[in-house]
Amino acid sequence: MAKDNQFVSQIADIETDFPQWYTDVVVKTKLVDYGPVKGTMVIRPYGYAIWENIQKELDSRFKAMGVENAYFPLLIPMSFMTKEAEHVEGFAPEVAVVTHAGGAKLEEPLVVRPTSETIIGYMMGKWVESWRDLPLRQNQWCNVMRWEKTTRPFLRTSEFLWQEGHSVFATGEEAETETLNMLRLYEEFAKNVLCMPVLTGRKTEKEKFAGAVATYGMEAMMHDGKSLQSGTTHYMGQNFAKAFGVQFTGKDGVLEHGYTMSYGVSTRLIGALIMTHGDQRGLVLPPPVAPVQVVIVPIAAKKEGVTEACAALCGRLQKAGFRVKLDDSENSPGWKFNEWEMKGVPIRIELGPRDIENGKMTVFRRDTCEKNELDLAAAERETGASLAEISENLYRKAEKRMHERIVDADTLDGLLKGVDGGNFVRAGWCGCRACEDKVKEFAQATARVMDKENSAQKCVVCGKPSVHTVLFARAY
Repeated sequence: MAKDNQFVSQIADIETDFPQWYTDVVVKTKLVDYGPVKGTMVIRPYGYAIWENIQKELDSRFKAMGVENAYFPLLIPMSFMTKEAEHVEGFAPEVAVVTHAGGAKLEEPLVVRPTSETIIGYMMGKWVESWRDLPLRQNQWCNVMRWEKTTRPFLRTSEFLWQEGHSVFATGEEAETETLNMLRLYEEFAKNVLCMPVLTGRKTEKEKFAGAVATYGMEAMMHDGKSLQSGTTHYMGQNFAKAFGVQFTGKDGVLEHGYTMSYGVSTRLIGALIMTHGDQRGLVLPPPVAPVQVVIVPIAAKKEGVTEACAALCGRLQKAGFRVKLDDSENSPGWKFNEWEMKGVPIRIELGPRDIENGKMTVFRRDTCEKNELDLAAAERETGASLAEISENLYRKAEKRMHERIVDADTLDGLLKGVDGGNFVRAGWCGCRACEDKVKEFAQATARVMDKENSAQKCVVCGKPSVHTVLFARAY
């Protein structure tokens, strides 16, 4: 691995070795490093800054919906996990368990939080008494642990960061509505913040969250045509409310169980934006989440007035609200160009004696890798306009690729050909679990989401009438 003071520009070819390209990019741009425990990652400041921007954008959206932040314990009694049978069965292979503490064996083993339905259900059972306490909407930003056998930074690690929202309502209709509203919130966030088109819809029974009545997913197409589940919302019905005694006295004086729902996204979103927008030069970061939106590189910095002009421009842009870095290091301009391009900074401004004399600034856009001369006096306006154009262009390019790579199939051979070609495949499904399993066995593809409308005539596996039209894909 390269040391911090050694800049390595070589990364694997994105078209022929995409997995290695991804690994090279996340390590060499200092987003992450590998932790000492297998399967863990250290999120470095540049990577964590992206997560902070994601948090900021999502948190404001949650609060606008009436959600409040809280924090719940990392350690969960094993007995809590076993109260909802489907839930514990679904998480059993991934659970890490604490059996000893303080030099002694614990009376009851403690599960290291893989998700928090059980502990939050328990607390809601204590807090909810009357219809006046509802709805109760809470979210936490925290870490979780799922003991994974095969790991890759951001995409699948034994410990990762996320948000998980949990809400309880008086009626199933309210809880279901909230489930779909949160899905739409995620979809809007993906488009306007991550510049990432997504496909949303209900998951099959096989793919739903353990213990849920219904799960809805947000799937994004990566550069290699694989799908990455980028967020989920879950309608739980009364399953967890009954398991943990979440009851309230209604307006009619009758004691009833509440209806719950949950939702979450994780640091996997960072992997999603890397694999959606990245290119052979490295990262291409969407302006809303880029830790540095503009880097200023002095040209002929030793010439009189250049350093001062760059510092003045940096101050102006920072005052205007942009995240700006002035790279006044001793490295050559070419070295700086390579480094900041690999790090995906949306805009690079080059400012030298000739630019200053002409009242211009040379602006490089990372999304197009093109340079233009813009008016230095109007730097604030030009920068804002360029960042908006970059966001729009990134979304448009990714959306075009996604739509071009959704193909239809009505046979298993056609489905296999589609996923082998790096596509999502739209196909009919009769609703039978055996047919869904056959797709995975035959094509190594899974049902990602079901289309809102059933447009297919027959099941891609058995040929019986189609009950659902499903988007199948290979997935991370």
